[in-house]
Amino acid sequence: MKKLLVIGSLNMDIVINVENMPLTGETILGKDIKYIPGGKGANQGFSAGKLGKNVTMLGCVGQDEFGEVLLNNLSRTNVDISYMKKSKDLKTGTAFIYVNREGNNSIVVVPGANSQCDKNYLVEHDKQIQECDFILLQMEIPETAVYYVIQRAKQLGKTVILNPAPAPEKIPDVILKDIDYLTPNETELARLTNNSCEKLEDMIDASYILIQKGVKNVLVTLGERGALLVNENGTEVFATRKVKPVDTTAAGDCFSAAFVIALAEGKSQKEAISFANAASSIAVTRPGAQSSIPTREETDKLLLS
Repeated sequence: MKKLLVIGSLNMDIVINVENMPLTGETILGKDIKYIPGGKGANQGFSAGKLGKNVTMLGCVGQDEFGEVLLNNLSRTNVDISYMKKSKDLKTGTAFIYVNREGNNSIVVVPGANSQCDKNYLVEHDKQIQECDFILLQMEIPETAVYYVIQRAKQLGKTVILNPAPAPEKIPDVILKDIDYLTPNETELARLTNNSCEKLEDMIDASYILIQKGVKNVLVTLGERGALLVNENGTEVFATRKVKPVDTTAAGDCFSAAFVIALAEGKSQKEAISFANAASSIAVTRPGAQSSIPTREETDKLLLS
């Protein structure tokens, strides 16, 4: 198996269940509170470690209890956290998530130590970039750091996968041409291309905008409809299994990580997408972020059923 390097954010998700969202100036009582390891980078690192092997993560936490919990959680799936940074002056990233009785949420993220997963930190760990085969990135750390790694990775001949979430209004063309796989959802694709993505045809058109700018493959996650792959060879939709979703949190993170793990194991694009669809279809049937990620055995069993 080839080596995967995940670079990204780590947050402690503080989830508060409420009857209704508070109005401006209103004080309400919450029903309960949960502390759940999260952050897109950590979710993808955790998923990759649980589904495969040879996974290293780079990121930054604070020197606090939340940071220790997040790092220990990654270690449980055998992710190499030897090179993680512990900030001396910033606290671990935190997301405050209010969920009302209809299941709708409102989220406030305080990036904290994630801001120190910057270019300087990544330059210091160039050896880890050199030693990996695949690099998986998201956009909850400074954009300059993400773009630096993408360009450095291509200098070294690595395979680059960017999950553009949260999506910026634009990714520079000079960066797009160095991306092997871009894995947006429908909303992120629409934002990146300033294109309507209500219909499948719209999403294909939007994907080709990115292909024309140099992205090698656009892999759009479509929720219950599966995934859309667009490249110079054409387009293909990969249907996923019908399940009853309980919580879609981290489903996209699980998909991206599972897809890269399968590629690292030598599977074809189609096999890797099928594997990713299977893993994420299990994840949506369980509550929470990292707590919803399936084991390798569960995913393989579903693929054989």
